[in-house]
Formats: sequence, C-alpha cells, structure tokens
Amino acid sequence: MSPKRNQTLGEFIIENQDSFQYSSGELSKLINAIRLAAKVVNHEVSKAGLIDILGGVGETNIQGEDQQKLDLFANEKFIQTLKNREIVCGIASEEEDSYISINSNDDNHQNKYVVLIDPLDGSSNIDVNVSVGTIFSIYRRITPVGTPVTMEDFLQPGNQQVAAGYVVYGTSTMLVYTTGDGVNGFTLNPALGTFYLSHPNMKFPENGRIYSVNEGNYVHFHQGVKDYIKYCQMEEDDRPYTSRYIGSLVSDFHRNMIKGGIYMYPKSSVTESGKLRLLYECNPMAFLAEQANGLAVGGRTRIMDIVPTELHQRVPFFCGSRKMVEKLQEFLDKYH
Repeated sequence: MSPKRNQTLGEFIIENQDSFQYSSGELSKLINAIRLAAKVVNHEVSKAGLIDILGGVGETNIQGEDQQKLDLFANEKFIQTLKNREIVCGIASEEEDSYISINSNDDNHQNKYVVLIDPLDGSSNIDVNVSVGTIFSIYRRITPVGTPVTMEDFLQPGNQQVAAGYVVYGTSTMLVYTTGDGVNGFTLNPALGTFYLSHPNMKFPENGRIYSVNEGNYVHFHQGVKDYIKYCQMEEDDRPYTSRYIGSLVSDFHRNMIKGGIYMYPKSSVTESGKLRLLYECNPMAFLAEQANGLAVGGRTRIMDIVPTELHQRVPFFCGSRKMVEKLQEFLDKYH
C-alpha cells in the first residue's frame, strides 16, 4: 500500500500492518514503544545545556568508550519502555555488557522479538549541539518460545532482520524505519507530540557527490580506501566530490540518503577490525540502505551476510548510493 502524506506514524503502522509477513500486531506495538521512548529522549536532548545532562559520567562502556550522561539516560528510557510494554523477550544495547532477558509477567517468555539498540549514536557531539540519533534493529527469536532468550537469538545475520530504523534528533526530529517494504520517514510535530509521514518511499540517488569519512585517519587506511578518496578529490568529470563528515552515523547516513553520497568507516592499521558495531549500527543501517536502493558492504562482503560471532563485534562499513559503493569496491578489489 502506498503511503499517504499527513498520516500519523500510528495510522501508517495500522494501515500497513498486513504488508508485514508476521502481522500479529506485536511488531506494531514494538514500533510504537520505540516511538514513545524516542519522544522522551528527544525531550531531554532538546534541553541539553539547560539541565545537568551534558558531559561524561566518568565511566566507560563495554566498548571502552567514555559514557555521556545522555547515553545512560537514553539507554535507560529505551530499555524501560520496551520492558514496560511487555512485547519483547530480550534486549541488547551498545551500552550494556550483555543482553537482557525479559520474562513477561503474564505469559512466561511468550514474546517473539528481540531488539538490538544503540540508544544515542554520536553522543560525543551532544556538548557541541550537533545532531545525534538512536539506531534500532529487530529480529524474531530463533530459540523456542516459552524459554528464556539466549545469545543465539542476538547473533543472527542482518538478512534475518524484520525491521530496523533510526531516530535523528536534529533541527527537526525524525523517525525513519523499514519492515522490508521500503523506507519511510516521519517528522515529529513538537507542539502535538505526534510523528507525521513527511518522507514517503525514501531512496538513495543512484549516484552522489558527497563522501563521508574521517580523513584525519587517512594515513592509517588501507591502500584501496586511500585510492578511492584520491579518486573522489580528482578534478575530472563530475568530481571533485564534496567531503561532509559529521561524526554521527545517523546524521551522515540521513544526509547521504537524501542528497546522494557514500559513508565510510574502514578498518585501518589502528582499528584492524573496524570501529562500528555490526549488530547495533551496521546491520540496521545496511537494511535501510538496501531498502532505499543503496548498498552496504564491509569491503567485498555484503554487510547483512556476515554471521556475527560476538555481541559487540566491530566491522568495516561502507554504505550509500549504489554506484559510489560499486566504484569503491573496484578500488578495494585491486588489493585482493
């Protein structure tokens, strides 16, 4: 069913529920729970600087990264909201050491979905008022219903995702998601507290003129990536391309999907496995990219075909407009 503008997110979910292969209503409730938590987090993000929510807490997460106050706030709100709605059987968060098993009060592990979440992507940008976001990924459990979830439920390849999306807290707050039937974006009307369909059927332009990479790490990149960056900078045909790098994956991805571009976080001599997390960042963004006519690879491999081996696994990540990713792969292939 084609989306209609001015629909609320709630109306859209109900109207399109039958297009989802598991149309039991549970996934709809789950998206609604994420919507609710996003509104609460958005309220706090918008007050950053007015209340004591800025800065670090003096601790590091399982990734070895400094935790920000808003990291913990967002983590608590999403976990609390998902638990309270009693619609998931397990949650894994970038901020938690291990996954959380949830036993519903009424039905003894009868829920069928697990959620993996990066509660506040790009949170190091909070102190300087740069856009941040939330990334989420949803799977159906693979262990028997009625039993506690195990690690096996979370270590699924991205091609098994049933839904994924992100919330970007920027000049306007948007929730963008897919259930495998295209990508749609909803903008929050802060006066009403309601998300409205604002970007139906989002697509990456087939080609683009923006490349997004932390060029400060250039000296540490492998030669294929260096060659591609030089290609982007050459004065030839429609190049040089424009370099745009915010440092918030959600923001960089969102801009490139709308304008056309490629996002790159390669492995390097410093981060040999890459830096971005496969389960919390790369898989959900890859699902969105492919549903929006883009590509997402870890080099020569499709991101969503990687079989995870650990909860906080890191991989190299390249995604964006189809022709740009294919051109990058040509350069990478020269060194294999």
